[in-house]
Amino acid sequence: MVRGEAGIGKSALLDDLASAADGMRVLRAVGIESEAELPFSGLHLLLHPFADRLEVLPSQQAEVMRSAFGLAEVPVRDPFLIGAATLTLLSDLAAQRPLVCLLDDAQWLDRASSDALFFAARRLHDDPIAMVFAVRDTVQPFPTPGIDAMRLDGLDRASATDLLAECAPELTVPVRDRLLDEAGGNPLALIELAHALRDGLVEQAGPLRVTGRIMDAFRAQLGELPAATRLLLLLAAADGAAELGVILRAGETLGASPVHLGSAEEARLVVTSGEEIRFRHPLIRAVAYQSAPHHQRIAAHRALAEAMSAAEDADRRTWHRAAAATGPDEEVAGELERTAERARHRGGTMAVASAYERAARLSADQEGKAQRIVRAARSAYDAGRPDWATRLATEAAALTGEPGVVAEAAYVRAQVEYERTSPAADAALALEGAMLITRSDPERAVSMLTEAVWAARDACAHDLLRRSVTQLETVPLPAGSPLTPVTAALIGYGKLSDGDPGTAVAPMRALVKAVQAGTVQDFVERVIAGFMGLLIADDEAATEVLETLAADVRAAGSLGWLPYVLEPLAIGRLLRGDFRGAQADVAEATSLASDIGMDMQVTVLKAISVWLAAVTGDADECRALAGEVLEHAALHPTNAALASWGVGLLDLADGRCEQALDRLDAVCAGPARHDLLIRAVPDHVEAAVRSGRADLARRHLPTLAAWAEHNVLGSALELRCQAMLSDGEQAEEHYRAALALIPGRPYEFARTRLAYGEWLRRQRRRSEARAILVQAEDAFARLGAARWAERARAELTVLGDRPVARAQADDPLQRLTPQELQVVRLAAAGYSNREIAARLYLSPRTVGHHLYRAYPKIGVTRRMELTQLEL
Repeated sequence: MVRGEAGIGKSALLDDLASAADGMRVLRAVGIESEAELPFSGLHLLLHPFADRLEVLPSQQAEVMRSAFGLAEVPVRDPFLIGAATLTLLSDLAAQRPLVCLLDDAQWLDRASSDALFFAARRLHDDPIAMVFAVRDTVQPFPTPGIDAMRLDGLDRASATDLLAECAPELTVPVRDRLLDEAGGNPLALIELAHALRDGLVEQAGPLRVTGRIMDAFRAQLGELPAATRLLLLLAAADGAAELGVILRAGETLGASPVHLGSAEEARLVVTSGEEIRFRHPLIRAVAYQSAPHHQRIAAHRALAEAMSAAEDADRRTWHRAAAATGPDEEVAGELERTAERARHRGGTMAVASAYERAARLSADQEGKAQRIVRAARSAYDAGRPDWATRLATEAAALTGEPGVVAEAAYVRAQVEYERTSPAADAALALEGAMLITRSDPERAVSMLTEAVWAARDACAHDLLRRSVTQLETVPLPAGSPLTPVTAALIGYGKLSDGDPGTAVAPMRALVKAVQAGTVQDFVERVIAGFMGLLIADDEAATEVLETLAADVRAAGSLGWLPYVLEPLAIGRLLRGDFRGAQADVAEATSLASDIGMDMQVTVLKAISVWLAAVTGDADECRALAGEVLEHAALHPTNAALASWGVGLLDLADGRCEQALDRLDAVCAGPARHDLLIRAVPDHVEAAVRSGRADLARRHLPTLAAWAEHNVLGSALELRCQAMLSDGEQAEEHYRAALALIPGRPYEFARTRLAYGEWLRRQRRRSEARAILVQAEDAFARLGAARWAERARAELTVLGDRPVARAQADDPLQRLTPQELQVVRLAAAGYSNREIAARLYLSPRTVGHHLYRAYPKIGVTRRMELTQLEL
């Protein structure tokens, strides 16, 4: 990303790159201000010449790209999929020869195009592709996270002097020095102001910024042109993508003829070729438009609308009619609504918001205006513009008392507040909105209350959670509604959070079964069902639900949903002891969430990574990530509690039992104690016992015991706790009973074996202890639980065994990175590189490089050998 003020040399730098790209394919595009409301216009400009190559893309990616280019009527459910399609197409083009993409004036690219291109740029790892964007400094910030950036500064004094001497050698020394001071090293300012001074078009000095002074120079040049020429330039400036024929037809209706373009070309203000008219510099276009009187601009837009008759120009024609409107106009507002829905169909959410807002401004009645503004607010939120969404939602609610509009406005504001303020603020607003439509629109009310319950959960805001659940109990859903099991499960979760698992478990388990049976199919409800399964320790069913959902999300191309699905799936895997799988899920989810701007989701995933780092033995990573998560503890206590559990687990594994006890006691006594954190109680018990504080060890056992009555895993964990607190035969009975209940949970099985082996050693039953501890060490090593494997080896050392890492050295999968493991697993399942790339939103070349690096690590030389590995 090359940043700088207008005229600083960004375009010249791109020109130089293009000329230097010998043997490479060069793609170029320029953002056009008047095109910013037309979705995918920039992407179309860059890649449309290769529309015949879309057939090489995976079918879904090809379909959405055709829709983006207006070649097909396929609804785009997730605009991020177009970013994946862009990545695949660029990678395919680069397979023939290295590719250079140069995009000038990127600040004026339509949002849909810039999102797709930035997504692709952030995921180009092993492809021979360079992408360079040039961005002009403007009042509105233009963030580009994940893209390297450089700023172009002005020329140094000596270079500026040389340039000035070359382009205007006749300037006197005082005038030259004054110009050097004013231009600040800006090359365009030096060139244009020097010419303007020479021709007497501008004064020698002025108080304006450099850009303002350059625009003055261009304004003076335009002022020298005939009125008809200025009119043609106004038309060209009002629609930067219109063909020359359209400009000339519009000009004829306003009294200008093609011959009037001649003087503009002679003045080097525009260049025409074939059916194209192009301004020499974007600032000339800006001056041509801004300098025209208001009535001329209106006439220009009207003339352009009349000159556009092709069906593919329908949206552009509508925007010109909207620009020409001087008051309420329901006909044009209706056309803008249709433009908005076409943009929605193609996945251009930013364009949807813009069209609905403009339609609202042209609405003839206040109720219609409120309806359109709230739709614009929803689309602005979907487009990732929270400030705009909030402003529009607030305005919509102020315009009307219609419950549906006010409720939807509250819902939009709620979702913005989750990221901006806190989940608690989200829950309060969502509840407020739902209360307005509980009777009139019960299913929408359930959606809002689902948001309220889950946001209240994240905030540990139990009062808001109870109020939301109480409201859910009053929603009159129609008979047979697929939301009935969802509502019952959420009410059940409310009971669980109040410490009443007996009432909670049945409806929560029923939702999991309803999803497995296919009677609940919405993505949101299926994610919740996955969480519900984890909360009641039905980990296997929960993981099955979430794995199926992840596969469906990938198949549907709903890339934006994937980080939300992979979050609970990673938790399910880590709870079942599949740490490598959990790491792969977290790595993929974090990468995607970062690339598409889901900052809060990144924090959630970091909390999971804290726990994984603690178990796998990366102490530095564990503590560093925990510090980042705990910075947000006040607003997101659930994430903070999970991270604190991870740090406590690290302390416990390393033998810092008193530190572990303090941290785990806070976790188990905290507001999330009836959630996933119920599973931290056995760690608290162990830390207390090892610290000699048996009195504290029993502090949280009643909570665990109440939960354990309703699931086998809970019973096994409770038995392990009781064993640690017992003596003699009773302790051994508890250990053996726990081991009998816990098969299928390799991590918890190994933890119980370790505790039992330690107890046997203390009872001087050395041979039995050795056998159990060897099994524990072997299991930990196979799982990659390095810290706990070290604990087991330490116990074996006390028994006189030599420390040997038995299993870890024999497991080649431990040597793979999380993404390499994902790729290897998919390759072993028979997927091609292109299919793997489509599933993981990578380029096929990157997939190939992952396999190339993985093969020697796992000792294979051919793809077919992967099927023989236990993956």
